[in-house]
Amino acid sequence: MVKQLPVAEEPDDGSGPRAGRRQGVRYLQNEAAPRAARMVLGNALRLCREAVGLSSGEAATLLGGSPSKVSRIESGTTSPKERDLLKFFAMYQIANLEEQENLRELAAAAHRPAWWQPYAGVTPKYVQAVVSFEDMANRIRSFEPLYLHGLLQTPEYARAMIARAPGSPSRHEELARFRTERYERFLAASDKQLLCIVHEGSLTHPVGSAAVMHSQLEHLINLTFHPRIQLRFSPQYDYRVHVELGSATIFDFAGRLPTISFAEGYDGGLVIEDEQMVDRRVKAFDALAANSLEPHAMRRRLKAMLTTNRY
Repeated sequence: MVKQLPVAEEPDDGSGPRAGRRQGVRYLQNEAAPRAARMVLGNALRLCREAVGLSSGEAATLLGGSPSKVSRIESGTTSPKERDLLKFFAMYQIANLEEQENLRELAAAAHRPAWWQPYAGVTPKYVQAVVSFEDMANRIRSFEPLYLHGLLQTPEYARAMIARAPGSPSRHEELARFRTERYERFLAASDKQLLCIVHEGSLTHPVGSAAVMHSQLEHLINLTFHPRIQLRFSPQYDYRVHVELGSATIFDFAGRLPTISFAEGYDGGLVIEDEQMVDRRVKAFDALAANSLEPHAMRRRLKAMLTTNRY
């Protein structure tokens, strides 16, 4: 099940003024997970509910369902059916036809099959949630201290990583195709920006073979010239570089959703929506980026790693 981790805030019984605020932290593994398109709809409905002064508990009573149903809709775990959407219009006094149509369009997008649906059998639900965030975000900021972010990996590096996971060769091949399509879709989306801080330590963990790592370093050098990918290099032996942030990917949605942070673990990941927790991670990321090497200095460091035959 989805594990709700506590955050430092006063208790809420579902009927007070804090009811319906974004969840603090959700630890996802392979259960029903939020999707960005559903979250956009859920966030819009939450704002409508708050505008008329209803708690999530009161909304659930009027809807004729449980409080958990409203929570699942607002969190993006599920999306409302047409009959529920009509009830929301009445409950939240949404009489404006343009506003109703906008919510209907959001609901249609939330119900639309995702591009990764054919890979649902081989990708954990939390990975599907992350990819939905990537699809919806206009900017992605990431720091991975152990291994390279998926959007920076060469196909050979990705295949070597995938081969470490349990499963059959056919499953690994399907995952490799999924990874390739994920990267191609990012490249095709001209409105997206990716800012990655590459920690030197992630390049000291060899993946695949020396040839794979050599090709990966060359790929990173080339990416430092990419117009929509901004890279920074975090040296391993620099006292100014503080990496306590740990694994963190920050998704910005151009106002369609509040900023979300995600931290991947060994077999799951934390989706962090609490505003204060996200803000702390954003500030730590920005501080780390400011103290990391810019692209020209990063290129010099990577080329030095190549010429010294490190791999």
